[in-house]
Amino acid sequence: MKVIISGGGTGGHIYPGIAIARKIKEKEQDSRIYFIGSHNGLEKKLVPKEGFNIDLIEVEGLNKKFSLKTFSSIVKVFKGYAEARRLIKKYNPDVVIGTGGYVCGPVVLAAALKGIPTLIHEQNAFPGITNKILARFVNKIAITFKEAEQYFPKGKVVYTGNPIRSQLLKANKQKARENWGFDMNRPLILVVGGSRGARNINNAVVDALEDINREGIQLLFITGENQYDDVIMQIEKKGINLKKFDGIKVVPYVYNMQDALGACDLIVSRAGATIISEITAMGIPAIIIPSPYVANNHQEYNAMALEENGAAIVIKESQLKDDIFKDQVLSIIKNKEMLHKMSENSKKISKIDAADNIYQIIKSMLQ
Repeated sequence: MKVIISGGGTGGHIYPGIAIARKIKEKEQDSRIYFIGSHNGLEKKLVPKEGFNIDLIEVEGLNKKFSLKTFSSIVKVFKGYAEARRLIKKYNPDVVIGTGGYVCGPVVLAAALKGIPTLIHEQNAFPGITNKILARFVNKIAITFKEAEQYFPKGKVVYTGNPIRSQLLKANKQKARENWGFDMNRPLILVVGGSRGARNINNAVVDALEDINREGIQLLFITGENQYDDVIMQIEKKGINLKKFDGIKVVPYVYNMQDALGACDLIVSRAGATIISEITAMGIPAIIIPSPYVANNHQEYNAMALEENGAAIVIKESQLKDDIFKDQVLSIIKNKEMLHKMSENSKKISKIDAADNIYQIIKSMLQ
């Protein structure tokens, strides 16, 4: 089987594609997987690190507000479409899969217009504009949340859940902590604001650093590559010497996310569909801070689903200026009974067979 997978921009669009690719390889070892991404997305780094080759095309999203840049974006869209057609002709795939982000638009459209079986995966409850457009052309639409079905043509939608990387389910806490150099006998908090970081979450963590250290709590603080230098500067301005803070690590980005997730007792995170799926699959108690800057406020919906099931505590970004963040973190991480209940509730709402479900859809399309 020859498969093209396209999706990019952020990890939330890239990792589901990688999970699907690994599942196909697991089922059919002689299959060939080709990734197509954009020059300015994280996929150009993440996909090769996961062991897959990737072709890059020149394309960018269209701004909702009309401006002079709109003309440049339109030119790139047509150029990206031409490059996508060339790659599809080169690889002659049996099926083409889009996992979100504007880069998959020209790739999936070019394949659909050529009569190649196509599938898109929508991670969020409220679909992005690219998938709304592609929905008219593709054969099948896989969704993470049942609520997304109403936005797509009837008869094409299949509720699959969100594919997660299989190595996450194999994570071992003791081994993960050894890899990081963390103590097994002390609680550990993981903070991650998404692949690009989250400035307000980072600021709140910096403000709480001294209290976290004073309580003897370990911390793995992933700032995002674009914000790492700023975070270090803030820490230094506070007169904090991280070398003297035992068990606190501040890093810009983590590629071996299974070790980060596997090591922690509590995660502080945004509410993107992919990280939510990973949190629930691994049963990690969570403090969720949904981004208020996303379309249709879909992250708050994702977050509330966890809180309503007793798997997470939700803090709005507007509350981060208060002590509520520090108080909640310190209160929950020291409450073993609460952590256990949140973990069990998280596992109950997980859906770990999404990649299998999507593989079955692919097989049925080819038959």
